[in-house]
Amino acid sequence: MTRINLKGLNRTKKKLADGSERIYYYLGKGGPRLEGEPGSPEFIASYHAAVEAQRRIPKDTLQSVIDAFQVSSDFTSLAAKTRADYKKHIKHIETEFGDFPLKAMDDRRTRGEFLAWRDRVGAVSRRQADYRFSVLARMIAWGFDRGLVLTNPCERPGRLYRSTRSESVWSDEDEAAFMEKAPVHLRLALIMALWTGQRQGDLLKLTWSAYNGTHIRLKQSKTGARVIIPVGAPLKAALEEAKRKLAEIEEGKPRPLTILATEGGTAWTESGFRASWRKACAKSGVVGVTFHDLRGTAVTRLALSGCSEAEIATITGHSLRDVAAILDAHYLKRDPRLAESAIRKLERRTESPN
Repeated sequence: MTRINLKGLNRTKKKLADGSERIYYYLGKGGPRLEGEPGSPEFIASYHAAVEAQRRIPKDTLQSVIDAFQVSSDFTSLAAKTRADYKKHIKHIETEFGDFPLKAMDDRRTRGEFLAWRDRVGAVSRRQADYRFSVLARMIAWGFDRGLVLTNPCERPGRLYRSTRSESVWSDEDEAAFMEKAPVHLRLALIMALWTGQRQGDLLKLTWSAYNGTHIRLKQSKTGARVIIPVGAPLKAALEEAKRKLAEIEEGKPRPLTILATEGGTAWTESGFRASWRKACAKSGVVGVTFHDLRGTAVTRLALSGCSEAEIATITGHSLRDVAAILDAHYLKRDPRLAESAIRKLERRTESPN
């Protein structure tokens, strides 16, 4: 058998979820992962395709960094939705800066040019401008770490968009109005969000196998964090009622696998759920808050119930830093219940004997 010497291969050993180990092959460090088993026709074809792709990349422009980043494991390991979002912004970046000379990166004026571009985008949408600039910054930081660019003009740019959702918490009145007017299958979504603190996408994907009668187990799609959530009494009552209705479905008719389902019993699409949610909020008279705000509302209610930041993070899957940021910057600064609670605690302390 003829031995073929393939130059530039990089091996990485990774431990899989089942404890076994597997070796992955890449074209260079940070390059594309090669498909197939070493020596197989698929592997050889994958190698030559990667080499040919690298030859087509103009080496002296920012496009070379953009292309290299998109075939790197840093990009391919992102969630599918995140990659799709990145690609939308990358198209704009390529149009604006694809032919930008790499030798100009260390020119002090380059940072100003990048920021001026962000400001132009920000005239339409500050949030989009920050996201688009963060994609550019990540690609350049990736290239800087690998020696593809000599300086990083996008470090610590600050942000154009500042969230002003400090009041965007679902009130008890909002919840009551929604529970009165919204259809039953959307009421369950509200209760699940308030009692788990999870993102909309993760809740829509949650299947009945994740609920064992006392706990809900899930892996968050955005962070990969695994959370085990004890099911509180109101959520348990809602889930058990939903299970009872499942049992009543006639034999031979399909039963939904996901806990949250449409009125017809099918799994939600994200766009379909958002449209139905907006209609239910309008019918209920709930304004100024979104489904996304239910995650922060859950954090707020847990804190007001006396939970520590560590306890909250265990349920919602936030990092401790994120929990602290939510409580400090967004939700609790103006909540009068905290002041009342603090004064009552002080009164009890001063009244108690030494």
